[in-house]
Amino acid sequence: MLSDWTEIVTKTDIRHPSSDRLAAVSPSTPPDLIAFFLSVSLNQTKPPFISDPQIAVSAMAGSLIQAAYFPSVDNEKKLHTNKTGKGKRTVKMMSYSYAPPTRMRTFSGLRGTNALDNITKTGLDFHSKVSLATSFKSKRATRIVPKAMFERFTEKAIKVIMLAQEEARRLGHNFVGTEQILLGLIGEGTGIAAKVLKSMGISLKDARVEVEKIIGRGSGFVAVEIPFTPRAKRVLELSLEEARQLGHNYIGSEHLLLGLLREGEGVAARVLENLGADTSNIRTQVIRMVGESAEAVGAGVGGGTSNSKMPTLEEYGTNLTKLAEEGKLDPVVGRQAQIERVTQILGRRTKNNPCLIGEPGVGKTAIAEGLAQRIANRDVPETIEGKKVITLDMGLLVAGTKYRGEFEERLKKLMEEIKQSDDIILFIDEVHTLIGAGAAEGAIDAANILKPALARGELQCIGATTLDEYRKHIEKDPALERRFQPVKVPEPSVDEAIQILRGLRERYEIHHKLRYTDDAVVAAAELSHQYISDRFLPDKAIDLIDEAGSRVRLRHAQLPEEAKELEKELRQITKEKNEAVRGQDFEKAGELRDREMDLKTQISALIDKNKEMSKAESEAGDEGPTVTEADIQHIVATWTGIPVEKVSSDESDRLLKMEDTLHTRIIGQDEAVKAISRAIRRARVGLKNPNRPIASFIFSGPTGVGKSELAKSLATYYFGSEEAMIRLDMSEFMERHTVSKLIGSPPGYVGYTEGGQLTEAVRRRPYTLVLFDEIEKAHPDVFNMMLQILEDGRLTDSKGRTVDFKNTLLIMTSNVGSNVIEKGGRRIGFDLDYDEKDSSYNRIKSLVTEELKQYFRPEFLNRLDEMIVFRQLTKLEVKEIADIMLKEVFERLKGKEIELQVTERFRDRVVEEGYNPSYGARPLRRAIMRLLEDSMAEKMLAREIKEGDSVIVDVDSDGNVTVLNGSAGAPPEVLPEPIAVY
Repeated sequence: MLSDWTEIVTKTDIRHPSSDRLAAVSPSTPPDLIAFFLSVSLNQTKPPFISDPQIAVSAMAGSLIQAAYFPSVDNEKKLHTNKTGKGKRTVKMMSYSYAPPTRMRTFSGLRGTNALDNITKTGLDFHSKVSLATSFKSKRATRIVPKAMFERFTEKAIKVIMLAQEEARRLGHNFVGTEQILLGLIGEGTGIAAKVLKSMGISLKDARVEVEKIIGRGSGFVAVEIPFTPRAKRVLELSLEEARQLGHNYIGSEHLLLGLLREGEGVAARVLENLGADTSNIRTQVIRMVGESAEAVGAGVGGGTSNSKMPTLEEYGTNLTKLAEEGKLDPVVGRQAQIERVTQILGRRTKNNPCLIGEPGVGKTAIAEGLAQRIANRDVPETIEGKKVITLDMGLLVAGTKYRGEFEERLKKLMEEIKQSDDIILFIDEVHTLIGAGAAEGAIDAANILKPALARGELQCIGATTLDEYRKHIEKDPALERRFQPVKVPEPSVDEAIQILRGLRERYEIHHKLRYTDDAVVAAAELSHQYISDRFLPDKAIDLIDEAGSRVRLRHAQLPEEAKELEKELRQITKEKNEAVRGQDFEKAGELRDREMDLKTQISALIDKNKEMSKAESEAGDEGPTVTEADIQHIVATWTGIPVEKVSSDESDRLLKMEDTLHTRIIGQDEAVKAISRAIRRARVGLKNPNRPIASFIFSGPTGVGKSELAKSLATYYFGSEEAMIRLDMSEFMERHTVSKLIGSPPGYVGYTEGGQLTEAVRRRPYTLVLFDEIEKAHPDVFNMMLQILEDGRLTDSKGRTVDFKNTLLIMTSNVGSNVIEKGGRRIGFDLDYDEKDSSYNRIKSLVTEELKQYFRPEFLNRLDEMIVFRQLTKLEVKEIADIMLKEVFERLKGKEIELQVTERFRDRVVEEGYNPSYGARPLRRAIMRLLEDSMAEKMLAREIKEGDSVIVDVDSDGNVTVLNGSAGAPPEVLPEPIAVY
């Protein structure tokens, strides 16, 4: 028969009616599609086409349309030529209306409305007068798949059909037959059909092999449309019948499998037979699993018989009471007052709806679970005894409701089931999502639908939401607010959090297969409370012990180092073996296979040995992996960047020698360096006040004496780098309105959503140094804002979030009092002994302090830990600073492979020109730039100094700077000994 069709096609110019292109026809094209193309081509008529671009019909609907026009293969008569051989009989097809099947790339819309219904709305009636006139004398029974079938497909069934089409493309077939549907059922993986087939030992790989054995691969060309074979259409019809027999108003993957088994004559049946599957046993298993599956029972689209009295509630909710009876809920420790209050509200006659209000992570959901556990243990008053606490998934309830009225219908069914059962307590987590949920054009949201039932007491509901969301959503709707009775859920104290963690410890020990010491549990609560300020107990403490358990388990689960090396070698051997097989070098492949087996044996032996050692340690008294306080400290340090681990011996030495290290960059200023070092040591050993910053200083002194440089060197030495320092130039905050830049703009102003420069920086890096440079230039309102930082270590930004400053080091620099220091600096010189210098410094410090009191308010100065006055730099100190600055130049030239040395005369010249008591060390930098860097730049541009040269910089008898290239010849004899700065 097919050869006859092909012969007609090859001698006829067949064009696709929708595009006027040559139709792609091959021997594998279904006969009904060839007949359609033939009828259009031979009759030279073009049927009307759909002009509305909004009409999109899926490939499944396209196949259905073809089924509506073309006879079933079961009743099809063979096409034959007349016996005279004078010509071939022609198939004539006439239809009063026609629209070509339009391709659609997704099936997501099939469940909402039927594809054929969409087309019918355009005025094209596909079920009107369709006459099939042929030259054959036979009665034709046209099979039309019911148009409402596809809207009943579940998501899993749609996925099966899509996978079937992908399998057809993979095999190069221009059709979807029963075998492709079978492959789709196996490949779907999560449905009842896939589970049953897997339990029978049928894998996707084996099924693909059998399919290719039976029908082979196609030519590789796949048509734009991949239609269903008549036998596949028959499977779809039978799946609908199976669903009806089971009382289901939906078609799932299980019904497709039952239809496939019932059809029993296609390629799929042969594949199952070849794989040794018992079809009757498969059918029995499917029906058994359908009966046991709550999802299958509750997934009905409407009506139908069901074993469950609450199918909608079972689909969109979770029974917490049942989970409590099965022991699947975590124990609830404490919260007795809140649970009693919830029970009391539930016992009211009307408006018996408690609403749990608290910060995220304080345990609102746990209270609902605690109530479910009390009901399961019959530890509740008789008013709620025997009731079920069911948590409603609002996201699942709204999902898939694309059309107006669907969401309302679901919710009304849900409410009706709750009213009829009379033993349901509904728990809605994030209850503020009721407002606006499901609202479309002209529709009402879930909150307005529930209001009457909530007020009359027909629906008992427990809500849970945060303080912000309650204020933002529910308080704005007084009609909804009055129907809920708020129950405040405060954050537990540290002691209460410790008790909660002890109650949960066993569950986490079972999960991670280790044990927690009591010190670790206590540390989790205390350290999370002290260092993690933007979250709430007990949630942050629970997360700490959970991640610490994961870290310890991962550390102990790793393979021995020797086994890792063997694993690496095994992967390489396996790769080489596969390459040898592909290259048909079977001798080499055999050798590699032997080596592969040997490596696997060695690895197994090492793993067994490791297990035996662990077992021996356990028998010897070692209880296996253990989470200690140090593990908790490590996780806290990882999260926050704050070093909370115990101080190691190396770090102790570093902290004790901190002054010496800082003095490598800061010359002089012993008082400031000592004060900073003492504060860091106090904080590191945990002796500082936990409710205040690490330390707060104000550095006062003339310009250029090292105030900002000390802050930079401290950030580099202790906090990692200068980038770890948060620097705020207070000259940018001279105006009143600029205060908002620190904490964020108020609502209604530009930049409100961006946050403040200071608060956002500290939130991201809570352990840092904050430098307020030139503090006296800021507006006085800035000092008012800083009062709470200095005293309580906290600051509230424009969004109401509290930012923790307890682990920051605050340094403010100021030039206030520089005139007093400059006048008294003449007495602090080389001719004074230590006592005289010290007394002179104390006198100047008192004068500067008095001047600071005149500029800053007393409540601001009184909150500072110390006011440090920086001395004027002496000429000897400037000389040491010159060595540091010259070293920086040497390092830059070293990067260009140029070695630089300077003479004593040149260094004295730099100090002479760069020393100015009023301006500190900054003139020194300008002198080095003018005397050294400019001269070097000119010589390098003139190519007199190149890479690899050794350069000596000196001053001649006339006072001019000379740059001598030591590589070009020996320097003059009168040249002083050059010095290198280290």
